[in-house]
Amino acid sequence: MKPVDLIRLALRDAGVNGVGQSPSDEENNDVFLHLNMMLAQWNKRRWLVYHLVDIFKTSTGATSYTIGTGADFDVTRPDRIEAAFSRYLGSTVSNQADIPVAVMQSREDYNRISLKAFVAPSSPNYVFYDAAYPVGTLYWSPSPASGYCELHVSVKETLTQFPDLVTDINLPNEYLEALLWSLAVRARVMFGLPPDPSIAGLAKAALETIRTANAQIPLLRMPVAVLPVRARFNIYTGGV
Repeated sequence: MKPVDLIRLALRDAGVNGVGQSPSDEENNDVFLHLNMMLAQWNKRRWLVYHLVDIFKTSTGATSYTIGTGADFDVTRPDRIEAAFSRYLGSTVSNQADIPVAVMQSREDYNRISLKAFVAPSSPNYVFYDAAYPVGTLYWSPSPASGYCELHVSVKETLTQFPDLVTDINLPNEYLEALLWSLAVRARVMFGLPPDPSIAGLAKAALETIRTANAQIPLLRMPVAVLPVRARFNIYTGGV
């Protein structure tokens, strides 16, 4: 399916156009803009993105690294970091251990760290992401020495906006119905029509299907302070 076909169906299902009617060029262009704006909003919702991407860079001894198109971590600038870990670069592959890194969610928490710079040969415990635009910055603490480890972050796959009206939509099939009914909801607002509960219900159901398919819930991990005394550290998982 192409965006032009999706727009034609959405306008007909929204009651803007009748059966057999085709949208005008102006209608196609206006709705196309809303379609891409909607997709940009979806990019910010973890449950609407079907894939997480692991990107990494070998430590250079710097206290911070840029992330964005053409930056140290060369990827489309993310709005947030979903997870992180460091990979110790031992002498052999068998010695390369992965160590979880906690993601700090606020600048205030990062500011509370007393010693942020490199402290002996060690892996970072925390990473804070400053989501500046157009290029963000990753602050690793403590900052590892040059060549000591790989710094890995997991970010959402980017749902690429459609370049034009006639390029095929390259998304999993379940996204088509969600795009259709969500766009129909917007089309009624665009053309001054009152909300239609049946259309809104179909859009919600289609989005819920995507939410269910994309849901990834990590296993619960208990703080060490509340674990039984017999709990022991696991060198293979980095936990207890």
